[in-house]
Amino acid sequence: MQSFRSGRLRQTLVPIEAAAWIGEIGEAKGRAITVGRQSPEVLRGLRESAIIQSAESSNRIEGVVLDAGRLGPLMKGRSKPRTRPEQEVRGYRDALAMIHERGDRLEIGPAMLLGLHKQCQAGSRDAGRWKKRQNEIVEMRKGKPVTVRFVPVSPARSPRAVRELCSAYRHTVQQEETPPLVAVAALLLDFLCIHPFRDGNGRVSRLLWLLALEQEGFSVGRYVSLEKLVEESRDGYYAALNSSSVGWHQGRHDLGPWLSYFLAIVRRAYRVLEDQIAAAPATKGGKSALILAAIGSFSLQFTFSDLVRACPSVSRDLIRKVLQSERRAGHICCLRPGRSAAWTTRSVGGKNA
Repeated sequence: MQSFRSGRLRQTLVPIEAAAWIGEIGEAKGRAITVGRQSPEVLRGLRESAIIQSAESSNRIEGVVLDAGRLGPLMKGRSKPRTRPEQEVRGYRDALAMIHERGDRLEIGPAMLLGLHKQCQAGSRDAGRWKKRQNEIVEMRKGKPVTVRFVPVSPARSPRAVRELCSAYRHTVQQEETPPLVAVAALLLDFLCIHPFRDGNGRVSRLLWLLALEQEGFSVGRYVSLEKLVEESRDGYYAALNSSSVGWHQGRHDLGPWLSYFLAIVRRAYRVLEDQIAAAPATKGGKSALILAAIGSFSLQFTFSDLVRACPSVSRDLIRKVLQSERRAGHICCLRPGRSAAWTTRSVGGKNA
């Protein structure tokens, strides 16, 4: 909406660093397509892991956390949701599956956004409906009063604003008026500034992020959880949105901070994908490749339970076997033995523990 009005996006000067990242992402996209043809079995394993991590991370960002023992059965359809949080996680997983299966046929528009909201807010009384009351984006800090950071578009104007935004975005990408990644970043910023739903705007925005990238040929979100990367850089995420939303209502905002963050996440996702593929050669079995991909997705350290959650279709015995094999090969270290063992992909003191 505001980012697309009056040819603003066409006139946006992309910082030199951001332009370099766009080129780097384009090259990584080409390499990923080649790898997909050569190692489809590896990508199948990565895709299964990414769906689970995405559903878990996107909801955890919103404060929804499930017991590790319930996540796997829910994701595999072996158990029905028992609580609203379980409904929301399962609904998010269903929305991801829909985007993966027919994302190229979904038109980015109000009806599609309402549909995504209905799925990922399953159980909510206003799932699939625009907000009826004014909402605010607040900042909460321990020991300090709650402060209003941003006041979104009013309920009365939100549906019209969403229609304008989606129409302007589609026109921009169809006419190739700006690099696709810049258009996607602007789409996400404007959507979050409109904040058209009472709750669930963050979840819908992350689904929209995945869908828009898919439609522009950047399919990295199929194999690497963008939501997990956002969760790991949550402070940077909110800081970038905060900076780029200043002056948004007047059309005087700066897309730059949010664009840089957005590109950094996509760039990081392609790097993670390449690292995971390198760690899981095609000669490895599909289940082992899935475990290795999960190990490669963790930053700093992880536990056996983390692997169980990330690989619900894999037996615990195989997970233990792969862990010991990777340990003997010097690829991982055991930081803490026992039932609550912790592992890391980085060496400790130059040796394996």
